[in-house]
Amino acid sequence: MAEAGALNAEMIAVLAILGFTVFLFVSEIVRVDVAAILVMVLLGLTGLIPGYDGLISPTHLFDGFASNAVISIIAVMIIGAGLDKTGLMSQVAAKILKVGGTTEKRIIPLISGTVGIISSFMQNVGAAALFLPVVHRISVRTELPMSRLLMPMGFCAILGGTVTMIGSSPLILLNDLILTSNRAFPEGVEKMETFELFAVTPIGLVLVVTGILYFIVAGRFVLPASKTETVSRRDSTLEYLQKTYGLRGDLFEALIPTGSELVGKTVQELEQLSGWRLLIVGMKGGNKMLLSPARDVESIAGAELALIGSPEAIQEYSDKYGLRLKRTLSTFAESLTSSKAGIAEIVIPPGSKHIGVTMSELRMRKAYGTTVLAVHRGGETLSTGLRDLEFQAGDTLITHITWEDLTQLAKDREFVVVTTDYPHEELRPHKVGFALAFFAIAISLVLFSDLRLSISLLVGAMGMIVAGVLTIDEAYRSVSWQTVFLLASLIPLGLAVEETGTAAWVARQTLGIMGDVPIWILQSVLAVLATGFTLVMSNVGATVLLVPLAVNIALGAGADPALFALTVALATSNSFLIPTHQVNALIMGPAGYRVADFMKAGSVMTVLFLVVMIAMLNVVF
Repeated sequence: MAEAGALNAEMIAVLAILGFTVFLFVSEIVRVDVAAILVMVLLGLTGLIPGYDGLISPTHLFDGFASNAVISIIAVMIIGAGLDKTGLMSQVAAKILKVGGTTEKRIIPLISGTVGIISSFMQNVGAAALFLPVVHRISVRTELPMSRLLMPMGFCAILGGTVTMIGSSPLILLNDLILTSNRAFPEGVEKMETFELFAVTPIGLVLVVTGILYFIVAGRFVLPASKTETVSRRDSTLEYLQKTYGLRGDLFEALIPTGSELVGKTVQELEQLSGWRLLIVGMKGGNKMLLSPARDVESIAGAELALIGSPEAIQEYSDKYGLRLKRTLSTFAESLTSSKAGIAEIVIPPGSKHIGVTMSELRMRKAYGTTVLAVHRGGETLSTGLRDLEFQAGDTLITHITWEDLTQLAKDREFVVVTTDYPHEELRPHKVGFALAFFAIAISLVLFSDLRLSISLLVGAMGMIVAGVLTIDEAYRSVSWQTVFLLASLIPLGLAVEETGTAAWVARQTLGIMGDVPIWILQSVLAVLATGFTLVMSNVGATVLLVPLAVNIALGAGADPALFALTVALATSNSFLIPTHQVNALIMGPAGYRVADFMKAGSVMTVLFLVVMIAMLNVVF
């Protein structure tokens, strides 16, 4: 460990870069992964100082991309995608429905407990995304509002990340950070031992159980009874839109007669003339039929339109422009029947490249064959001004789309398709044996061999690819490259904090300010600090910044440095108070949650997490 001497120029430079890093994360001027790469480049530029090699050696600047932690995270994501491709989630949903029945107090523990276990072996946002359609299906069949089911599921997905050492990015990263700290220890100081796969399992399981019991006991007080209830596609379009989002609309056919002033106008102009009170979801002119026609498609005399909107708005439009209105589908009866098309809910997930992009820029109709009827955001349904609306994480798009186009869109990782009750491409259930076998092989290698974690997990990932559980292209798409670059780019910053003695200096100052206090108080302060950091920045960033500090504080206070490092890595999962965690952002739109809903339910969960975690850490270790 570098000596914690007087503050020097190197330490000042590292502290300045740390402050800049925190500023970038909190201000969100750029995306978190871009911020991390900027910081890595900035560290490399310090080597331009004449006669100085830089805060970190250029030969080690990119070590993060080949680190054990980064390769392990990639492998975990691929394994999770392989298990999903076999349709296991549908089987899980069926089992939950069979065992849980239709009562909330039985469904919540089953859903939340299952997601908690699943997220202990894959990224928690991935587990939540996989289970979002499952909860939708269960909500449909039990008539329980999604707002009563998604928050317990989301919170337990986060808690499940604490059950194993591969359940969350901070825990995967922790062992690498411990080894980095060990290299900086002075002679004579005992090195820290790394943590085995199930070292945190007792703590994580108790946290998951705490979360489930919390919602069983207090759920009726803290869970909102949102009106955003989902219904089956078997209901009429009008009933669905009204019941779910307060929108009025149904499908009509209309013919544009010869001589109409609407002839030659584009789809956008036709919709604009109605004051955006109706949308065109189909157009047939001559022998050409278009579903969700692009906005620049022009109408011709005799063209037939499929319109969606309220009966009053469509009748008024037809009367004004002389359209021949049909109240039942005939031309589009086959192509827009409920077996071919309908209403679908699509969520913009955290990390999607479409965040900040407007609908007109994305060209939803031309690119994806879907007509967006409304956007549900933060408890509010927006049905006007959609063309210029910038998408946000958690937005739920209420769309009209053919099931064929929806099947293709479901493969796009920039969206999460919530609607599942539609005819779509079959998964690969015949590969479930291979998926489970290679998953078991990977876990066995982690537990019973001396192979590095990354190699053990890659055996399972590559086994699934070779066995045809998923293709190599699907494997590439399953990886969150934003997470990979975020983690790999921050690793050199942690190394610089450690090797320059900055962490030791900050630890000495902290201990001097706090004075002689019990070890558990220092541990609790670190846990609260990590909780605060993870609410305003990524949990990976909080871990990289705080683990070196925690290790040095523990050494200065005569405590176990590995225990203090683990405290930080676990506390970065305590992200329930506001919807900044990716899982919370994912469920916010589909359930119609507001920030106030998270603050109400999350404040108690935050305190429970801290108390249970500190107690269990000291009992187990």
